[in-house]
Amino acid sequence: MAKAKTNFTCTECGSVSSKWAGQCPACGQWNTLVETVIEAGGNRYSNSPQGLAQSAPVQSLSEIEAADVPRFSTGIEEFDRVLGGGLVAGGVVLIGGDPGIGKSTLLLQALASLSKVMDVLYVSGEESGAQIALRAKRLGIDAKNLKLQAEIQLEKILGTLATQKPQVAVVDSIQTLYSDALTSAPGSVAQVRECAAQLTRIAKQTGITVILVGHVTKEGALAGPRVLEHIVDTVLYFEGDTHSSFRLVRAFKNRFGAVNELGVFAMTDKGLRGVSNPSALFLSQHDSQVPGSCVMVTQEGTRPLLVEIQALVDSSHMPNARRLSVGLEQNRLAMLLAVLHRHAGIAAFDQDVFINAVGGVKITEPAADLAVLLAINSSMRNKPLPKGLVVFGEVGLAGEIRPAPRGQERLREAAKLGFSVAMIPKANAPKQKLSGMTIIAVERIDEAFNRLRELT
Repeated sequence: MAKAKTNFTCTECGSVSSKWAGQCPACGQWNTLVETVIEAGGNRYSNSPQGLAQSAPVQSLSEIEAADVPRFSTGIEEFDRVLGGGLVAGGVVLIGGDPGIGKSTLLLQALASLSKVMDVLYVSGEESGAQIALRAKRLGIDAKNLKLQAEIQLEKILGTLATQKPQVAVVDSIQTLYSDALTSAPGSVAQVRECAAQLTRIAKQTGITVILVGHVTKEGALAGPRVLEHIVDTVLYFEGDTHSSFRLVRAFKNRFGAVNELGVFAMTDKGLRGVSNPSALFLSQHDSQVPGSCVMVTQEGTRPLLVEIQALVDSSHMPNARRLSVGLEQNRLAMLLAVLHRHAGIAAFDQDVFINAVGGVKITEPAADLAVLLAINSSMRNKPLPKGLVVFGEVGLAGEIRPAPRGQERLREAAKLGFSVAMIPKANAPKQKLSGMTIIAVERIDEAFNRLRELT
């Protein structure tokens, strides 16, 4: 029997190469070429009952009516926030996360809520119907109107969607599906790409909202080809430790809303529950002020969050002092320590420096710089910062403190939670005074430390 012809497909950019290489010649990524079977030619849509999509007429952009996209709620407020206000008819959502973090639980809760007002379908490729029914019973979910299909063959799933015509369909998961048009195994690059493309085509043709569950690699990225994320409209990631009771759902792509939106959930024995005041999760409850602790306001999408930054500085007993950062970028910590020495005269070259963002939240914006430096200085002096102090601001290499976006929203959130003093960049200073809050506007890092000494 002749050996099947194969080529090598990059999981990052989707380019095809005739032979394997350690580095993709197109995008330059390492170890991303995966061997795939070359499928026979021909039109794979010719035998499809739906056929090809109708060609859209050419129109002038000014002739097209721009209207807001109607949305419908999932019944879970935090989930709606991450989606940008709710689900969109014909939209395709991809949600990924570590095994056991709560993807299937959240979607089962959302579908059970939606099933009370519309037709929904849950397609399970990983669990049997009895297992899902057992989970619904354990969570106390009323799912009598929820329709379920345990199937992994794409053509049968497309037939079910055509006959049942649900308004929302969940496919759990895309890596378990296979198409008879391809000979490769389920989960391969070709199968994942083809199944996702077919489901997206059906969603756009019929207006069915499709939610795909995706596996993740050991690095935390979505498994399969990178083109999978380009096909869909919205990409959501579950974050958080499986040993913790809190889960974070973050939007990394959203054609219908803001990116970097954050939804906070608490895992209970009755499933995932939305947390209405997430700032309380990221603030430690101390009886009194402690050294090395500083509260900052970070912006996650449209939501300002108060997060406590903790620093521990201790004498190093090794030739190379340790620099460890949890929840913040480690390379940025090394840069901030250099700025602290050069522009504030505070040296930490012989000190171990540990930084932690309380609650397991990951802060990617540079507005945390000022809070990190104040926490480090507080730990080195073993002197707590003033009570009720909140800070934010980016620190540049020249020692200047740069403004952060949406400064007024950050200040209002801090004032609402009872903070009375705010140290912020001068460019973020409000034109009108905030009741109950003292604003300290600074331009340079040495000025910030001088004003801080006046307060203490």
